[in-house]
Amino acid sequence: MARWRGVAMMRCFLLTALAVALACAQQAIRAAADIPVGDAEAVVTTSLGEFRFEFQPDKAPRHVRQFMERAGQGYYDGSAFFRVVLNGIIQGGDPLLKDPKTPRKRWGTGGLQLLKSAFNDLKHERGVVSTVRIPDQPDSDGAQFFVCVSPQPALDGQFTGFGRVTEGMEVVEAISQVPQASDGFTETPVRIERIRVEKRRTAPFADADVDALRRTVAMDTTVGSIRIVMEPDWAPEHARQFLNLVAEGWYNGVGFHRIVPGFVVQGGMGYYREPTKTHKADRWVRTLPGEFREDVQHARGMVSMARDEDPNSATTSFFLMLDKAPYLNGKYSAFGRIVEGLETLEAFEREVLDGETPKRRLEIVRAVVEPAPAGR
Repeated sequence: MARWRGVAMMRCFLLTALAVALACAQQAIRAAADIPVGDAEAVVTTSLGEFRFEFQPDKAPRHVRQFMERAGQGYYDGSAFFRVVLNGIIQGGDPLLKDPKTPRKRWGTGGLQLLKSAFNDLKHERGVVSTVRIPDQPDSDGAQFFVCVSPQPALDGQFTGFGRVTEGMEVVEAISQVPQASDGFTETPVRIERIRVEKRRTAPFADADVDALRRTVAMDTTVGSIRIVMEPDWAPEHARQFLNLVAEGWYNGVGFHRIVPGFVVQGGMGYYREPTKTHKADRWVRTLPGEFREDVQHARGMVSMARDEDPNSATTSFFLMLDKAPYLNGKYSAFGRIVEGLETLEAFEREVLDGETPKRRLEIVRAVVEPAPAGR
């Protein structure tokens, strides 16, 4: 009798676990279905890390809908990326690879011939997500997909693009670099642990009005600390982008690469970030149109955005003014001013330089947006 009771309890446990799993799956499907297509993005969790991509429903609505529905049903969970081109593309999503015993000769044969092609003008650029089909077989699109690590212009008009990576391109690159076997497949598949559909992330200050952009940034550097008050009336979009990146930690670990005594201290380029040059908030970086004001003076303590010869080319690099430079007025977008820590500017000026380059590494240790004042 005890043995039968044990068996009954085990069956009850398994049924309960199955019911919980089913309920979670149904909840995931409902959650995905509740998100408007234009506000959704996919979160792809792999054994090498996670990346996100947003959908392009205006380019391939049926392909987007299929992907969202299948992701909500767990269709991709446990499958793998199994074919890669070094720093070129990665391919995955074959449901047959959920079974680790699937013969290699069958890899890439599952989940095809589900949709008609919907070729569009979405170029197969870096980060574009597109649909796998059977070569030389029209309208054989399926559930498998590939991600472009580098531009693939030969694929334009030949495959249906339906998304674009917004975060985690370094993970996509790492997948493309796994060892390949002589048959063109990876030696070991990179597991897709889970794909879920979530509401697309928005930048912290994306919808902030000018008053909400009147914030203060506390910045700790190698040589001291400063506090910068945003002046969004001068350059609202520059203030917005700076706040978005600070709030996401984008500037942490980024170096100051240029010092010109009596003129400027310049930093804020992702290339000078250590230990990695990429960041999840790269998605918020965009080229900014010039917001120039002749009446805003580039004087000591002012913070302005760097650019190249194109007046509409500013992105992330900024400079701290060490002295007056009236010839910059009306030509560069000042967006803030230092209200505490002017002695830190003096410390920058004491640094030993090689030309305009600091001889030792100087960086933004940490930058944070201070809480909004009460009542704002």
